[in-house]
Amino acid sequence: MESVKISVVSPIYGCKECLFELYDRLVKTLSPISDNFEIIFVNDACPQGSWERIVMLCARDERVKGINLSRNFGQHYAITAGLDHAKGEWVVVMDCDLQDRPEEISKLYNKVVEGYDIVFARRTERKDGWFKRFGSYAFNCMLEYFTDTKHDNSIANFGIYARKVVETINRYREHSRDFLLFAQMVGFKKTEIDIDHAARAHGKSSYNLKKLIHLAIDSIISHSNKPLRLSIQLGFLIAFASMLYAGWLVIRYFFYHTPAEGWTSLMVSMFFMFGLLFAIIGITGLYIGKIFDEVKRRPLYVIQETINL
Repeated sequence: MESVKISVVSPIYGCKECLFELYDRLVKTLSPISDNFEIIFVNDACPQGSWERIVMLCARDERVKGINLSRNFGQHYAITAGLDHAKGEWVVVMDCDLQDRPEEISKLYNKVVEGYDIVFARRTERKDGWFKRFGSYAFNCMLEYFTDTKHDNSIANFGIYARKVVETINRYREHSRDFLLFAQMVGFKKTEIDIDHAARAHGKSSYNLKKLIHLAIDSIISHSNKPLRLSIQLGFLIAFASMLYAGWLVIRYFFYHTPAEGWTSLMVSMFFMFGLLFAIIGITGLYIGKIFDEVKRRPLYVIQETINL
């Protein structure tokens, strides 16, 4: 049996109206590259009835593979499920909302065959709302600072990845999932190319401010111990400052005969220190919680049904 040349993995949530068009445009784009391709749609428990349309597409074309997760696990878990089942020599990861234009896969493939293992799609002009652009910018700034890595706000999951890259990423089985971070961490020869980004035609993004903050905290705690190191540095800084202040109070008392201020300054200092202490304990608790999640070794996702796999 001839090996699969290229796989496309797309997590599905809230884009029922896009699926038929997405399939048609993918087939039109992938056919000139190779007839031996596969399209893996991973339904992340979409409540709009996307799975029924995936079933129809799988019945129409056996190159379409369907994975139906038992509940909503999240975008990055759905990507993981697709990567675990992808057989292609090259694997494309893309969103289902058609903002990642299927026609741009040709550009990605033409670039990767020049000798690269990873080619990221760089959105030169993002067609997103101001809130999503700002949230993405703030998210990447936080990741850059706390993980000491570079993150381009114009790059997301859309890209093409060699088989050895996918196999390496699949070895990362921690429960805190961020596909783009994994793709950047594994190394290999990578580059970026400019692509056209489309406006969202149907539905709206499932990422709100709360989810973005949760994802940022999750990614930082999972990939960096910098918050712990900062809390240690802050503790030493406060201790040093308090020693200087205590010395200043002694000098004022003996040389200027000025008594130390009383109840108000004491209470403010206590509230500040206790607040800081609880914050540091909370950060430590997050790390302990992550350890607890990992040692349970629960599955990353649960599949309810598959088609053509």
